[in-house]
Order: sequence, then C-alpha cells, then structure tokens
Amino acid sequence: MSSVESRIAELGLTLPTPPAAAGAYVPAVRSGALLFLAGTLPVRDGKVVSLGKVGREVDLVQAAEAARLCALNALANAKAALGSLDRVERVVMVNGFVNGVDGFSDSPKVLNGASEFLLHAFGEAGRHARAAVSVNGLPLGASVEVQMTLQVRD
Repeated sequence: MSSVESRIAELGLTLPTPPAAAGAYVPAVRSGALLFLAGTLPVRDGKVVSLGKVGREVDLVQAAEAARLCALNALANAKAALGSLDRVERVVMVNGFVNGVDGFSDSPKVLNGASEFLLHAFGEAGRHARAAVSVNGLPLGASVEVQMTLQVRD
C-alpha cells in the first residue's frame, strides 16, 4: 500500500475500482508533468449514491461527503493511470460542480469535503487552487461532480 493510500485508509476509506468513462472520453490524460482527470461523480459500486439538488434533497453535510467520494473516485482513476499515487507531486487544481437549488451560494462549503480529504491524503502537496460552482444540473442527477489536475513525476 502506498503512503498516500495508507493516509486514505486512516480515514476508513479504500480506493474503489476506477469508475469507467460514461461517454466518449477517457478518465485521465497525461500531458508532460500534468495529469488531467475527468469529472467524477459520487459513485459507489457502480451507482450514484448522492442524487438531487443540494439545498433540497441533499443537505450540506451529505453534499460534502459526496464531494469527498468524488475525489476518492478521481484518485482511483489517477492510480490506474500512474500505477501509484505516490507519483503525485501535488494537487494543482480542483474544479467542483454542485447541483444546487436556485440561488445556492454554499458551493465552497460543499467542495471543502474534497479539499480537506486531499489535504489529508497528500499533506501540503494536497493544497490546491479551486473553483466551486453551483449549476442547474449534473449527469445522472448527481448532487456533486469533481474534476482535478495533478502534477506527477516519472
């Protein structure tokens, strides 16, 4: 188990099987020292586990947990692409999309679920730039989607 995976295990989590692409794209693309990860949903065992609008069907705590699950799924894709998460030098950027009710303005609080998880997993290398955007809908009715860019080494 890699050191990153052991820190993830401290949270009682394990990397899932990498989620398959749900369309005409690939889960990860490497360009130079950057690994671009496609957006991931809060999927567990092949099923979206957090559905609906944040602020109506999903509360802030549930949405933050969903964002953490999205980040975990993204890291599963990173491990599949790299072989080991210990090849990640730093988390560069996280883009988060929240399926919020009209006027929803707490997207940053939702995305803290992913950001705090990444800080635990990678330490200071997990500190990243971020966008947290409320949208009117997400694929499959998911409450949250997370996309990230990682700096990696050979």
